[in-house]
Amino acid sequence: MELSKTIFFEKYNVTTTDLENYLNEALSRGGDYADLYFEHRINHSIVLEEQIIKSATKGVNLGVGVRVVSGEKTGYAYSDDLNRDNVVKAARTAAFIANAAPDGGKVQVAAPLERERNLYSIPIFPAELEIAQKIALLEESDRAARAFDRRIKQVQAIYVDETKHVLIVTSEGKAAWDLQPLVRLNVLCIAEENGKRQSGYQGGGGRRGLDIFAGELDPKAIASESARQAILQLGAVEAPAGPMEVVLGPGWPGILLHEAIGHGLEADFNRKKTSAFAGLVGQKVGSELCTVVDDGTIPFRRGSLNMDDEGNPTHQTVLIEKGILQGYLQDRLSSKLMRLPLTGNGRRQSYDHIPMPRMTNTFMMSGDSAPEDIIKSVKKGLYAVQFGGGQVDITSGKFVFSASEAYLIEDGHITAPVKGATLIGDGPTVLRRVTAVGSDLKLDQGIGICGKDGQTIPVSVGLPTIKIREITVGGTEK
Repeated sequence: MELSKTIFFEKYNVTTTDLENYLNEALSRGGDYADLYFEHRINHSIVLEEQIIKSATKGVNLGVGVRVVSGEKTGYAYSDDLNRDNVVKAARTAAFIANAAPDGGKVQVAAPLERERNLYSIPIFPAELEIAQKIALLEESDRAARAFDRRIKQVQAIYVDETKHVLIVTSEGKAAWDLQPLVRLNVLCIAEENGKRQSGYQGGGGRRGLDIFAGELDPKAIASESARQAILQLGAVEAPAGPMEVVLGPGWPGILLHEAIGHGLEADFNRKKTSAFAGLVGQKVGSELCTVVDDGTIPFRRGSLNMDDEGNPTHQTVLIEKGILQGYLQDRLSSKLMRLPLTGNGRRQSYDHIPMPRMTNTFMMSGDSAPEDIIKSVKKGLYAVQFGGGQVDITSGKFVFSASEAYLIEDGHITAPVKGATLIGDGPTVLRRVTAVGSDLKLDQGIGICGKDGQTIPVSVGLPTIKIREITVGGTEK
């Protein structure tokens, strides 16, 4: 049974009068705008390692954040319980932090409305499922990974889920709610041979229930892919070094697009002139083959939301069209200060964090080239299909990314797997050097976690096969 949309009213005795009082207190010093973000979140995490359950945890978070905006100043405070006195105190604190001139006013709040859409309608939410069902997924993954090859010596399988109920109320009279499911299964494998050890990693999930693992994300397939990567690396050669032509495979390599370009298109960095893309709207910032989109409306995707964390509908936002910068990802504050339309990208980690412009599902649109023709066009280069960690400087767009699975391309053929390859460059330059875009757009399987200013949120990334004229590859010089 779906959790009640009025959980904060029915279970925690919040009333419409309470909401009005909290907002009136928040605006008691005359701020321009105030909002309340109520959150009730249930999390589960289960870890299987060495063929036994090493840990199983459940967390319940409840609280409310109060924001007051006065010009460019923002006051934010929160309470980790819904006691009326504590919420009033938080509202008063946010008002003082915003430091507005005393001028109060009365606010009226409508009852929360029905959701206009539901991008993740599921019959049973993760919080309502028995732990035995979740453990069974881990055990199935462990068996499949170990059965893949005798050289798989260690397997770690992790299951996590979240059921989050939010209520957002604003001083403009808006009241909106959402119930957000999220599941993820990750499998890490360690392979060993002749004293050498290599790892492989694969995962998947989305805004679904456990039904996702009975369909397109089979735990056995996830585990086997993780094992395959680990075994592959045992026979990999050292990566070459130097500038070379690079082909990025479809799907998860979109993490490079997300980090090196997507963050630079978030409005707060551009409002503060700290992004490499600041002031370039309407100008060419990439190859005419490149169209980059952020779309929070794709059903069941990890980065999708019915509404953002400010209560505004998510959108499909074209950021770059045929190489021309079209605009930025906006939250409410940046939208107002930059006098640009909202894009539904105000996001926060939880009630005790302030919202800011963030990505949802970010990807490059498909092109016209056949992926096999892109490979055939490369005489000598690198084909990178999986990425591990990386670092990015937003101001310059410079990045360093580690390729966890990559191959040599020689005379138009994919040949030896390589290890130790890193890609070094900057987002704007790479975007300009894209010389082919495949027709095979693919989104990642639902494992993305994005960090910014100490906050982490779920996202999705995507990419078709693309060819980049030149990127510096860090490896072992031949």
